[in-house]
Amino acid sequence: MAFMVKHVVGGQLKNLTGGLTEEKPEGEKSEAAAQGMTQEEFEQYQQQLEEEKQEREAHFAQKKAERATVRSHFRDKYRLPKNELDETQIQQAGNDVELPTELAKMIAEDNQEEAHKQSVLGQLSNIQNVDIDQLKDKAQATLEDLKKQTENCSLM
Repeated sequence: MAFMVKHVVGGQLKNLTGGLTEEKPEGEKSEAAAQGMTQEEFEQYQQQLEEEKQEREAHFAQKKAERATVRSHFRDKYRLPKNELDETQIQQAGNDVELPTELAKMIAEDNQEEAHKQSVLGQLSNIQNVDIDQLKDKAQATLEDLKKQTENCSLM
């Protein structure tokens, strides 16, 4: 009689709770057997999954560090305050992080443009009514005149 009550009430109770408790009947197979593998194949499969997960995590950490490097570069360029989170991400990646090649090329071009703008000729080109070629010719002529005068000088 107790078996009958347990069977009737227990089945309904299981349905009511959604089967939260897992009771393995004695005839149920192990995980490996359920997936159609031997125990050794199942262990190799689990190990492979773990290795793939570690590779994904390492790749993700590398990408995060690259992004942090880009952000820190722009913070340096525009003199913004540094972020400790970015520094931590770069250190976690092992400090082997470089700027992406496309960004490095863009930065090199920007640096060249800034160097040109900071030069004397770059500053003169900002003045609107100045002909740079004419200025170069005048400067060359002046230098040639100075050389001729120093050749004719008796003290030199």
